[in-house]
Amino acid sequence: MKVYSGTNIRNVAMVGHGHAGKTSLVSAMLYTAGATPRLGRVDDGSATTDHDEEEIARKMSISTGLAVVEWGTSKINILDTPGFSMFVHEAKMALPVVDAAIVVVDGVAGVEVVTRRVWNYCEEYKTPRLIVVNRMDRDRANAERVLESLTNAFGRDVIPIELPIGSEKSLSGVVDLVRMKAYTYELGGNGKGKETEIPANMRAQVQEAHEMLVELVAEGDDKLMEKFFEAGTLGEEDLIPALHNAIREDKIFPVIFSSGLGNIGADRIMDFIVDYTPAPAEHEWVQGEAAGNGDAPKRHESDEEPVSLYVFRTVSDAFAGRISYFKVFSGVLKNDATLQNFGRGGQEKFAHIQTMQGKTAIPVPELHAGDIGAVAKLKDTLTGDTLGDKSAPIQYPRVKLPEPAITFAIEPKSRADEDKLGPGIHKLMEEDGMLRFFRDPQTKEFLIAGTGQQHIEVIVSKLKKRYHTEVVLKAPKVPYRETIRGKADVQGRHKKQTGGHGQYGDCKIRMEPLARGGEFEFVNDIFGGAIPKNYIPPVEKGIRDAAARGYLAGFPVVDFRVVLYDGSYHDVDSNDLSFQMAGRIAFKKAMEVAKPTLLEPIMAVEITVPDDFAGSIMGDLNSRRGRIQGMDNKGGNTVVKAEVPMAEMLTYGVELTSMTQGRGSFNMEMHHYDVVPGQLQEKIIEKAKAERGEVKEEEE
Repeated sequence: MKVYSGTNIRNVAMVGHGHAGKTSLVSAMLYTAGATPRLGRVDDGSATTDHDEEEIARKMSISTGLAVVEWGTSKINILDTPGFSMFVHEAKMALPVVDAAIVVVDGVAGVEVVTRRVWNYCEEYKTPRLIVVNRMDRDRANAERVLESLTNAFGRDVIPIELPIGSEKSLSGVVDLVRMKAYTYELGGNGKGKETEIPANMRAQVQEAHEMLVELVAEGDDKLMEKFFEAGTLGEEDLIPALHNAIREDKIFPVIFSSGLGNIGADRIMDFIVDYTPAPAEHEWVQGEAAGNGDAPKRHESDEEPVSLYVFRTVSDAFAGRISYFKVFSGVLKNDATLQNFGRGGQEKFAHIQTMQGKTAIPVPELHAGDIGAVAKLKDTLTGDTLGDKSAPIQYPRVKLPEPAITFAIEPKSRADEDKLGPGIHKLMEEDGMLRFFRDPQTKEFLIAGTGQQHIEVIVSKLKKRYHTEVVLKAPKVPYRETIRGKADVQGRHKKQTGGHGQYGDCKIRMEPLARGGEFEFVNDIFGGAIPKNYIPPVEKGIRDAAARGYLAGFPVVDFRVVLYDGSYHDVDSNDLSFQMAGRIAFKKAMEVAKPTLLEPIMAVEITVPDDFAGSIMGDLNSRRGRIQGMDNKGGNTVVKAEVPMAEMLTYGVELTSMTQGRGSFNMEMHHYDVVPGQLQEKIIEKAKAERGEVKEEEE
């Protein structure tokens, strides 16, 4: 593959709702440009950018795929991102390294849930957008209806720069409203349109659409506005550069039409990308994060600047090891260069740099500022890292992802699986920014967290196929705790007489509740040596051990104070163990009279749903014992803040999806512990005792 400079490179991300046909469109572009010998299809697993075994099996994109097209004198790097809400964070992670987003919309469905979400991501990163209405050969595909859906959702700056010729099965081409020319295609052909006359029955409609486009473009430029008023229109020579600038500045979002499977319009999409989307060299600069002295360094995307690059994706390959995908933001990266990792401090050698065509690596001698590439076997570098010339440090901002929405307990099926589980999951975590794996210190369970049930199922499947590790998923246990609401004053005496030395320990304690979050406090109030100093720590240890094992249902006891105020000892028979036992006995006696009760974790939950669903969400939260803390409105969405018991939120992700047709999202974090209502306490205690009984039987 040739080496390209920044002015001839275009980096675009294909974003949009699942099943809008992004991957098929990429396959059509590759085939039309001669990069692949045949038109790849998702259904038969031959699509270039869906090459992972899970993607082929599920017929959907799960992670971002990279493809490269050489078109005219330009190189187009295409990032094909997933469109299912569970995996849409991949689209967000791709946006910082592209210069434009191709928002793909289905010709029947129009704007869908994820369309809005990726649009918001693009606004966050100020990414120029080109809208492609795809699958126009489907039954019930309708250009007017989709355009109405787009302008309702995203405003009057959405405007067609193409119109389709025919629709559904009679789709035969498109009319370019800038150049005022028609292009016709064979359905399922080679993807190269034939220039023809605009059909007679469309001329009035085309002329009207052309005039609307010219007006909108002229609006944003005073000189063009004057020219427009004088001549009544604008020529191609004015319209193309003005449209290019308007798109770059997010003033216009042009709409074009295509069919990925039918290979209609793929050549026009590539023409539009080259003509209208900005080249990396057109950016003013790329902003780094503020350094220790408060200054934020900047880099121009130019070959003249010191070399710097940002790693936006990591893949664990069974044969090649770790493959790092990166964008060169400045300078020229040459093969075998050694760069500094500015976040982790080490140095990395870039041996065998390459561009990726799906899973196929194409070696290149060097990559210029603005280009995207990959390299295998970097030692310590992970997604989000910045590397570059040691003498010119910079750190590009990492993408901030939301917290995972669902957690499962994960158990290996066998001892052999147990040994492989940790390494396998850590490799998958290098690939997937939304995956978490940790151990709950209280319940001792290993927990795995992700964006939703399907996400976790994909991880489990990858563990089995790639790392030959089988696991079982369960709902995680709720980390209940126990506490007291009353006071107690008791004596704990341990006395055991056998042949020779006996055992003797005796202590008197007062127990009282502490404020929530007080954990445990031990006060030594012994006077006159009733218990020698060396036996006081064993009393505390005995109480701590007993508290950790719980009293009501085996959950740790918290938020209480113990005052040790008296006791007695024996010169011969007393020892550390005897006083530990005395401490345990005293603790149990105190719990009997101190009104023990159960505590449960309460989560701070924030739920974002379209306004239409706000009422049903509030009702549902009330049924989950939730307390609404506040509501807010953001652009057609209601944000509900509430405090809800963790026990009621274990399966909330799945239920929220079904309640809101997949349009709701939520995040939650631990907030505080609170007393469990009396009628629920008995059930929890019975269940915990039954589980402990089973464990005891197994041990026996």
